[in-house]
Amino acid sequence: MIDWTKSMRQTFEYYIVEPYTWFDIEQLTAIKSCSITRDLTLDTLGSASIESSDDLNDKYVRVYLIATQGDEKEKIPLGTFLAQSPSTSFDGKVHAVSHDAYTPLIELTEKPMAMGFAVRKGENVVRRARGILLDYSLRAPVGDCEDATTLTGDFLSDPSDTRLTFVSDLLSNAKYSLGLDELGRLIFEPYKDLNALQPRWIYTDDNSSILYPELSASRDIFGVPNKVEVVFSSSKGDFLTSTEVNDDETSIVSYQARGRWIVRRDSSPDVVDGINQEQLDAYAHKKLVDLSSVDFELSYRHGYCPVRLGDCVMLNYRRADVRNTKAKVIKQVIDCIPGCPVQETAVFTKKLYGGDIFGETIRQAG
Repeated sequence: MIDWTKSMRQTFEYYIVEPYTWFDIEQLTAIKSCSITRDLTLDTLGSASIESSDDLNDKYVRVYLIATQGDEKEKIPLGTFLAQSPSTSFDGKVHAVSHDAYTPLIELTEKPMAMGFAVRKGENVVRRARGILLDYSLRAPVGDCEDATTLTGDFLSDPSDTRLTFVSDLLSNAKYSLGLDELGRLIFEPYKDLNALQPRWIYTDDNSSILYPELSASRDIFGVPNKVEVVFSSSKGDFLTSTEVNDDETSIVSYQARGRWIVRRDSSPDVVDGINQEQLDAYAHKKLVDLSSVDFELSYRHGYCPVRLGDCVMLNYRRADVRNTKAKVIKQVIDCIPGCPVQETAVFTKKLYGGDIFGETIRQAG
């Protein structure tokens, strides 16, 4: 087994994929460069840029990393992409054809969902979603998944739905989403609670680290309130108000830290008639706690390791004051060159008020 923290030889291989069997059928020897993007924020979950001396338009291309370490050799698939939009350049000696390439999910964006299509109340959500993918001639293989969740009401297509948006929205009813494995096969991914996950990889800055030196962090605390006002009027004419303030000096969004009040007023609280002052105070406290949860985004670079989109990772990067930080990987850009550097983005959520307060996890976050 390859030890990704130690030196090795890395090369890359590329193959044409037969779209109905999903097998490699022909090795490509004219690929000049390739960069792969995996991105949870994209409907299609990623793309690739491929440069070749051959025209690969409308062909599926599979990319492998070949890692050799002593007597160990592994062939790791990095993705399968449909090459499109070729553009040709000529430098006086050779032609180069650049392709934008897309994951197999692109086929689902090219087909509208049938008008008035309905999945009925009581039907199994994941089984029905899988059936739609198979029935409508998606060429990539579709994995199976055992889940008992059924619809609590009829689920109807919208006129603007593609097959991708319809299936994605349907799966959300069972807390699943569409995913891809490295061979380009569709899989069903359950929603993951970051706090409940164990890290797939721990990035450190010790002698065996695969991290590059640079790390950046960003957060958006604009508009995060440090005061909440709740106003409640009952159907009987009762009138109550409650105010919750963040004056915790250890919180970066408190009045002390920001020097001004940022106020959010809730004049239609989700409470029932008959609520008392103590209960409304508790509501106001929870409201401010919820509004004080902020996503932090970390961007860093590392040598290749078997981390996928959606995986939990832990960062212990003492030189950047990042300690014991669990985060979810949402984006990777993989350059198919020796060293196989991966530009990775991961996010984590912190409460800036009411417990789990920002402070030690990362001291400087942009």
